[in-house]
Amino acid sequence: MIVVIDEDAGRREISEAILAKLRFAVAPFESVEQAISAMRALLPEAVVARPEAAEAIRAHLASDRLGRTIPLLPVTDDLAAPDALVEALRRLLRTRSKAPDLADR
Repeated sequence: MIVVIDEDAGRREISEAILAKLRFAVAPFESVEQAISAMRALLPEAVVARPEAAEAIRAHLASDRLGRTIPLLPVTDDLAAPDALVEALRRLLRTRSKAPDLADR
């Protein structure tokens, strides 16, 4: 699941449409506070955020059901193109799926 956070409803809807077209489950939110509250229950596979929001969000990330911290992908200028962002997200998810979880230790 991908969480989309944007105060602008139009941009939020565009982001949601692009990600849904790529077959990601999408949960749109108007504010960071709403997203943080919902992420505790949703436990997304990863969180994508601008660098300026990354630290605030990182402090609120829960662990997944296997005890691993939910990974965070900061969106920098080099990930502005949709293809670059999607590939970076897929790489992050592939890397995470290969990492041992706490139950294996």
